[in-house]
Amino acid sequence: MTATTGLRWLVVPGPGTPEPSRDLVGGKAWSLWRMRSLGLRVPPAFVVTTEACAAYFAREELPEGLTDELVTGIRLLETELGRTFGGHRRPLLVSVRSGAAVSMPGMMDTILDLGCNDRVEAALAAETGDPEFAAEVHRRFTGFYGRLVLGSTEELEDLPDTAAVRAAIADDVGEPVPADPWEQLHAAVAAVFRSSRSRRAVAYRKHYGIPEDLGTAVTIQAMVFGNLDDDSGTGVLFTRSPVDGTREPYGEYLPRGQGEDVVSGRVTPKPLAQLAESWPNVHSELIAAAECLDREGRDAQDIEFTVQNGELFLLQSRPAKRTARAAVRIAVELVDEGVLDADEAVTRVTAEQVRTLLRPEIAAGASEGAEELAKGVGASPGVATGVVVDTPEAAQANPGCVLVRKSTSPDDVHGMIAASAVVTEQGGATSHAAVVSRALDTPCVVGCGAGAVEALVGRTVTVDATRGVVYAGELPTEAVDESEDEDLRRLTQWAQRATTLTVAATAPEPVFDADSAAAGDIPELPPGTKTVRGAVFCTPEGVRVALEAGVETIVTPHRLPVLLAAIAHQRSTT
Repeated sequence: MTATTGLRWLVVPGPGTPEPSRDLVGGKAWSLWRMRSLGLRVPPAFVVTTEACAAYFAREELPEGLTDELVTGIRLLETELGRTFGGHRRPLLVSVRSGAAVSMPGMMDTILDLGCNDRVEAALAAETGDPEFAAEVHRRFTGFYGRLVLGSTEELEDLPDTAAVRAAIADDVGEPVPADPWEQLHAAVAAVFRSSRSRRAVAYRKHYGIPEDLGTAVTIQAMVFGNLDDDSGTGVLFTRSPVDGTREPYGEYLPRGQGEDVVSGRVTPKPLAQLAESWPNVHSELIAAAECLDREGRDAQDIEFTVQNGELFLLQSRPAKRTARAAVRIAVELVDEGVLDADEAVTRVTAEQVRTLLRPEIAAGASEGAEELAKGVGASPGVATGVVVDTPEAAQANPGCVLVRKSTSPDDVHGMIAASAVVTEQGGATSHAAVVSRALDTPCVVGCGAGAVEALVGRTVTVDATRGVVYAGELPTEAVDESEDEDLRRLTQWAQRATTLTVAATAPEPVFDADSAAAGDIPELPPGTKTVRGAVFCTPEGVRVALEAGVETIVTPHRLPVLLAAIAHQRSTT
């Protein structure tokens, strides 16, 4: 993709175009360019840049010239596909998708099936011979637009038809969904820009230290329909398990569905084996594409795909959000595969991830005879105990609680950040709850079945998300020994070679012992101090202070987190 002559706010595709700037087009559009350059099948698209987003917030309106450039972009899609935006024959529908330079899965808005109205519905029905499909596309679009652009808070998903959705939106916000596709497009682009400053996006950036003014690009892409017929569907594929890092495809497929159905968690999809059974050739093509993207990306990939009438289309590929366990396994395995060297592998795992991995586990035998209150799929492993709440606001007011929801959405993220564990009634291993919990390294169990919220709320529970079980009460736990884990042992060896700091379980005297000093801030080190111990020196800030004071050895029972913090600090200062 590259900017077409005369365009200020758009980047458009073209054969053999150079690699675009990720900062300009966002990670989603950059991945489309990469997949297309590798010869993979991608629906055509163009991108409204992050510069347009910044200009929008400067004036609180679409920047001058953007509406004319959107016409240019749509005309390019029409020419490539032989379709017409808003047309009465072979209509073109598009998705309007967010895409920041730094991946923020599920934090900003996506609007599907845009360009639909009564005339387009009739044209789709005539083209496909399926009036029910056309009506469903129209109903879905109306709900997307009403919720994400007009701000309706009504429950629209289960309403029977477009007329009912329209009426609910009009009653709620006092404004109709426009019939003009161009009006729809302009408002949708502005709404996606605004979603980059939504409460959930702000909370996510704050949690991960992402710049607040990052903004978003907007990818406008021709629709492909996973809900077209029995030979269509949608899914998500991880090239390696995001739960434990196993080198095998991991994902789910939903026949006759759109991507939003899988991500939302409202519908529990099928294992990828369903696709292999129904369409073995499509499944083989998907696996080959996944291997290519894993190899070219030099990392585990999270791939969104749609099958339309038996034909595979790739919609996105990005480095997969993963648990701490998976991060460690993948880093070590990439070294064994010759993809990374040891020095790069230790930069793929953070000190915080290792601390998470070393969190206590349920003590041996403690779960025997314990009361099981719920059981589902362990989507993000770990153990946590807390009182169950059922709203994100309650979770934020009670940090360390367990948040239980029917399914989660981006609006729940502030509560998910505060909770010690997340449990849902619905959804699978690639649902919103699962993906965000893995990114947060929060224990998560999904798909526990109807009634779990009511059964659990107000109770103290222990969530064993490794096994996918919620137990009554607080079960005893025991510490994890990093020396007994082969992957951690190898990472520790590599990390020790990559830093001048020595981290040891014991050391000869003299040792400056921060734990015996006054509690509070990092104590001032006496001149010439070479060896220190204490919890404060196991934090990133403590490691920084120690290194800058000339400390040569930190004594701690858990070596790897301190070594990784030292490597991160040294990299930041070079």
